[in-house]
Amino acid sequence: MTRDENENLDERRDFRRDRAPRDAGEVDLAAVPDAVPRAEPRAAYGNMEEYEVFGRTYRVMESSTGYEAEGMASWYGMEFQGRSTSSGEPFDVYAMTAAHRTLPLPTYLEVTNLENGRTVVVRVNDRGPFHDDRLVDLSYVAAWKLGIVQSGTARVRIRALEPASGG
Repeated sequence: MTRDENENLDERRDFRRDRAPRDAGEVDLAAVPDAVPRAEPRAAYGNMEEYEVFGRTYRVMESSTGYEAEGMASWYGMEFQGRSTSSGEPFDVYAMTAAHRTLPLPTYLEVTNLENGRTVVVRVNDRGPFHDDRLVDLSYVAAWKLGIVQSGTARVRIRALEPASGG
């Protein structure tokens, strides 16, 4: 990313102004299905070899095969609704998606809240979170299903999933 892009990122993605959707009570969040891993080409955008945000350089992984990690998850919502993700897709608070700093786009992740045992599957289509103490940023609905909307963060385990082989 260029310096101008970094400055635009600062203005565009201000987590301090983020909020849950106002119509969340009118949507059956429990009925939103998990993402289903499927074979997809790497996204045309967001898979650069390396990029820089806030003066820090990140290297995008060649593959997500075997990837597992534990750390803090957070969520993002209406401040980003409809805006382009790093992959070029519009962000949707009601889609089972996530942001990760270095996994290839797209990658499918199983995310388990270590505090309550709830598990979801999301599709990584964005970059972030750019906070040192965070591992993954989840869409509002994914965070709701994991029970972390109120607290804002939770300790999670993430594991990359491979698409089921057809046949």
